[in-house]
Amino acid sequence: MTVLVVILSLAFLMFVAYRGYSVILFAPVAAMAAVVCTAPSLLFPVYSGVFMMKMVEFIRLYFPVFLLGAVFGKVIELSGFSKSIVASVMKALGPERSMLSIVIVSAILTYGGVSLFVVIFAVYPFAAEMFKIAGIPKPLVPATIVLGGATFTMDALPGTPQIQNIIPTAFFKTNTFAAPWLGIIGAIYVCAIGMWYLESCRKRAKARGETYGDNPINEPAPYAGEKLPSPWVAIIPLVVVFVLNRVFTTLLPRFYGATNTFTLAGMKAPVVTQVAGVVGIWAVEAALVLGILVTFALAYKAVSSTFMEGSKAAIGGALLAGLNTATEYGYGSVIACLPGFYVVADGLKHIPNTLVNEAITTTTLAGITGSASGGMGIALATMADTFIKAAQATGVPMEVLHRVAAMASGGMDSLPHNGAVITFLAVCGLTHRNAYKHIFAITLIKTSAVFVVIAVYYLFHIV
Repeated sequence: MTVLVVILSLAFLMFVAYRGYSVILFAPVAAMAAVVCTAPSLLFPVYSGVFMMKMVEFIRLYFPVFLLGAVFGKVIELSGFSKSIVASVMKALGPERSMLSIVIVSAILTYGGVSLFVVIFAVYPFAAEMFKIAGIPKPLVPATIVLGGATFTMDALPGTPQIQNIIPTAFFKTNTFAAPWLGIIGAIYVCAIGMWYLESCRKRAKARGETYGDNPINEPAPYAGEKLPSPWVAIIPLVVVFVLNRVFTTLLPRFYGATNTFTLAGMKAPVVTQVAGVVGIWAVEAALVLGILVTFALAYKAVSSTFMEGSKAAIGGALLAGLNTATEYGYGSVIACLPGFYVVADGLKHIPNTLVNEAITTTTLAGITGSASGGMGIALATMADTFIKAAQATGVPMEVLHRVAAMASGGMDSLPHNGAVITFLAVCGLTHRNAYKHIFAITLIKTSAVFVVIAVYYLFHIV
């Protein structure tokens, strides 16, 4: 019965998310309904002491990353830098390589720190125009952007400033460059297999005589070829974020030491910070701040004239994304306290291999919640200590745990109720019926990548 309560609660949350309702409203409803079915008298104590506490804890740690990432992406957009990068890559590769162009552009933007939601709006107009010229069916557009922006640059490549690569740093005392070779191997696998799949679909469509489509919906205005900044200038802020993320990751622990303690006037007790647990977050935040300042310096006139309104939109997006994930984190923390979860967790513990256990647990929860960061947050919040002890007993480095957790979170997260999937389809004027199957194929490919990485580690002990 206790397991059924957990399953029904999760099913309800998936259903309302699929139907388009906000998880900010319904995550606490689903969590408290599970509590009422298990221990009714604890409804209010669990809500205040678990759900809200864990939700606020997530916001305290990660909201600055959401905020700075959204602002950075917005100034990159306002400056014309994102359009410049897109246009230059497409010009270099030509319309006959439209899919590869879109994958490369999406990868450059997300690896440089631009939010995936910003990438959707920045890349779609160019993708639509190029696919139309090349006669590629429009339903392949979302999957192509997903491959470039929501797979290997999100959680596999070392140093990526996306939130999925930052969350594990707090649990395993690692940094965003953890297990670089495993990440690169996983990235190559996803990119190669993903491109093979997309090109196979394109060739089959061409053989059937299919084209872009006769009456597509939500078509963007054609690219007018307006004067854009030099792509070499446009890419500078992205390089700054990537390089300084690495620099700060090395320098901050040297400056603050393993533990930092400070006291200010009026404080009743000193504040003690374990630097290893937050250095990955600090490094990304500092790099994003400087990336924003560099963008301002390079394109002050273009950015300053529209920054007021643009920053409001970025802040709104950051609030929505951050609260969505935080409420899912709070929801998962409540579920993790219930007897039914322990039955499930005990079952997962019987998976004999530590890394396989971590991968299955993380990708399952990411699929259930429809969020890579939310699912990983739940998995690590409830089972990180178990993973660490098992890894230490078998000699598995914490860096490998980090990379496996990050890549597994980006596995089954993109099920139909995922917010990014819904946004992708809406922006492109498509539906789940005519385009989701290609997104799901990419989902299966990126899910399999984490098990390829695990196999490579055990065969060759590459980190």
